[in-house]
Amino acid sequence: MTDSGSAMINRRDAFGVALAGTAATLIGAGEAAAHTVSKPAVPDWRRGHDNQRIADLGDGHFINPVIAGDHPDPAILKDGSDYYMTFSTFDSYPGLTIWHSRDLVNWQPRGAALTHNIGSVWAVSLEKHKGRYFLYIPTKADPNSVWVIWADHIDGPWSEPIDLGLHHHIDPCHVVGEDGSRWLFLSGGDRIRLSEDGLSTIGAVEHVYDPWHYPPDWDVEGFSPEGPKLVRHGGWFYLITAVGGTAGPPTGHMVIAARSRSIHGPWEDCPHNPLVRTVDNAEKWWSRGHASLVEAPDGSWWSVYHGYENGFWTLGRQALLDPIEWTADGWFRMKGGDLSAPIAKPRGGQALGHGQALSDDFGTLVLGGKWNFFRPAADEAARAGVSHKALVLKAAGTAPSDSSPLLLIAGDPAYQFECDIEIMPGGTAGLVLFYDEKLYCGLGFDEARFVTHQYGIERGRPINPYGRRMRIRIANKRHVVAIHVSGDGGRTWTRFDRGMEVSGYHHNVRGGFLMLRPGLYAAGKGAARFSNFVYRAL
Repeated sequence: MTDSGSAMINRRDAFGVALAGTAATLIGAGEAAAHTVSKPAVPDWRRGHDNQRIADLGDGHFINPVIAGDHPDPAILKDGSDYYMTFSTFDSYPGLTIWHSRDLVNWQPRGAALTHNIGSVWAVSLEKHKGRYFLYIPTKADPNSVWVIWADHIDGPWSEPIDLGLHHHIDPCHVVGEDGSRWLFLSGGDRIRLSEDGLSTIGAVEHVYDPWHYPPDWDVEGFSPEGPKLVRHGGWFYLITAVGGTAGPPTGHMVIAARSRSIHGPWEDCPHNPLVRTVDNAEKWWSRGHASLVEAPDGSWWSVYHGYENGFWTLGRQALLDPIEWTADGWFRMKGGDLSAPIAKPRGGQALGHGQALSDDFGTLVLGGKWNFFRPAADEAARAGVSHKALVLKAAGTAPSDSSPLLLIAGDPAYQFECDIEIMPGGTAGLVLFYDEKLYCGLGFDEARFVTHQYGIERGRPINPYGRRMRIRIANKRHVVAIHVSGDGGRTWTRFDRGMEVSGYHHNVRGGFLMLRPGLYAAGKGAARFSNFVYRAL
């Protein structure tokens, strides 16, 4: 957008802010009476940026999740005294944000490794080999495939994606054999050899392992052996696999292990399988799986995996940390139980601080580390820029469903977010809680009317008394959604006359393995200007 365009969109409308006539009947005046519901007990969380909950309790203990919100399929790398971790990012781009820690509990985001949309990104492998970093990336696309990107520094620049041509497998894991050979282990107990540089495959996929199977009367989603992770320790290769399905029944997803003296097998199942499984729907964490093992600074060993928080499928699969111990028979066991209680932190390592502010004054635009486009076109980033402490977002599509909204990952069960929004003539913009293009809710407006987003449908169109500029606030209070609007920059608020309940906006309803994310959109014509974006956990 040109400076003249920015100046035009900066001008405040002369439209009055008083409610009258029809508008007063469609927007409730003042706050509604509080609705009292019984709430499950929650830990006394420590709070960080924007009052967000954080894992480190400050007394030598932490409580899960270590990274709240949708951070599934953790891929972790120990690199000297540094730890790096990334997660499945599906249709969000820039994707594969690298997180950094030195103590396994406090994590900070760095940059995004993947900027080119190659499809929906599933469980990746993050590795370092002979001084070079690699990300092996499975995608659901047309066709499905597995890709590799590489960098000589963890912060990049990362290479362009290279297609490895593996169209029938997901969840690659890179491992180096005892003979120096490089391999990708894949879903279903298969593997394929890699070239010396790790950028192409050699030969064909081969089946090398038949995963352990749970009893037939367990409530699971399906067998689905996936997410292989390998580690070499004490003369053994340990192969950790997820079975039971990723979502569905809370008791489905689980962690199993096998081991071999050689990368070439044979593999023997752990006699203690499954090593992690939710056994009761009353537990704090559901569907726990996709585990990796990592050594802490003090020499202790830990497992990172994901799980759904009880009652909050909407938050996606969150990153969990579980202490392990090696047993006398050369196996290992998890010691954290159901992960509902505080756990002593690993010793040593520097606490770098945790997380990031989701509030944004738009002095700069942090794409990938904070904001992501949903299912963007190749040139989507060109739509967004900052000017005079505001995000200027060019309009696209007609609604959130086809406008590639900008979204955040919020990891709190209750929160609110608000923003000043100004539109150009012919434009529509607003705030949303967005799962995917078929399931979202929120409030938008054009210069004449509001547009109510609910169930992924554009519904009510009450009169907009504020014209082309207003402030909108959305509160998601443990799935109960309240929307307020203000014509004077947030000094006074009026409750919008449509409440919502969003506990069903999740994977077990829609599929896709995503989370319900706060965000903003601009559709129609011209552009919208967003400023003073404030997030606060409640």
